[in-house]
Amino acid sequence: MRLLISILILSTLSMAGVIRVAVSANVSYAIDSLKEEFNRKYPDTKVDITLGSSGKLTAQIKNNAPYDIFISANMLYPEALYRDKIAVTKPVIYAEGKLAYFSRKARDFSKPLSLLESSEIKKIAVANPKTAPYGVATAEAFKNANILDKIKDKFIYGESISQTMTYALMVADIGVVAKSLLYSPKMSKFKENRNWIEVNPKLYTPIAQGIVILKHGKENREVRAFYDFMLSREAKKILEDFGYKTL
Repeated sequence: MRLLISILILSTLSMAGVIRVAVSANVSYAIDSLKEEFNRKYPDTKVDITLGSSGKLTAQIKNNAPYDIFISANMLYPEALYRDKIAVTKPVIYAEGKLAYFSRKARDFSKPLSLLESSEIKKIAVANPKTAPYGVATAEAFKNANILDKIKDKFIYGESISQTMTYALMVADIGVVAKSLLYSPKMSKFKENRNWIEVNPKLYTPIAQGIVILKHGKENREVRAFYDFMLSREAKKILEDFGYKTL
């Protein structure tokens, strides 16, 4: 009997710790809802979130930052970590992200590419393709639309997609941002077709976003529980509510 009680106590304690999750900035608004839903099932597990560009988070992970899970804005960074044996699970796609044009001022978005070229648009906030996968997709979209060389002198670079959104809100005339960021309650006053419109998805490769468990989280039951939750139907519903496509 005492042995059974001891086993039950140890089991409870093992699901009452802190897990550390490195999260790409495009998920910054959705992550609170995801944590809340996860904690309905695991109320004693604290999920400690660090937000940043996928490139910078990867650099931190390679320098032994104690993250347990990496939620990336693309598959390239987690695949690199898996090849280097820093990630212990093969990268899988948890969602696909989308791009949107955003302006704090009402705009005529009927011809968004012509709008970007117009003289009324002097500053365009975009994510840095060297650190942010959404920046790569933005550059690809503009290149495929044959306007990259015409507008690149207008670019203001954000190191992450959340910083790009800040620039779009504060200093730029228009920004190219993650569509998911527009679904926050904080952004509800900005309306589709007036303040924002989705970028034509045919212009860029789908932004497949990946998740991996890292060496630091190996054998941790709570880490595995959060990982499994991120691939669950409940998590996918939340992600869809924030503008993502799930598979």
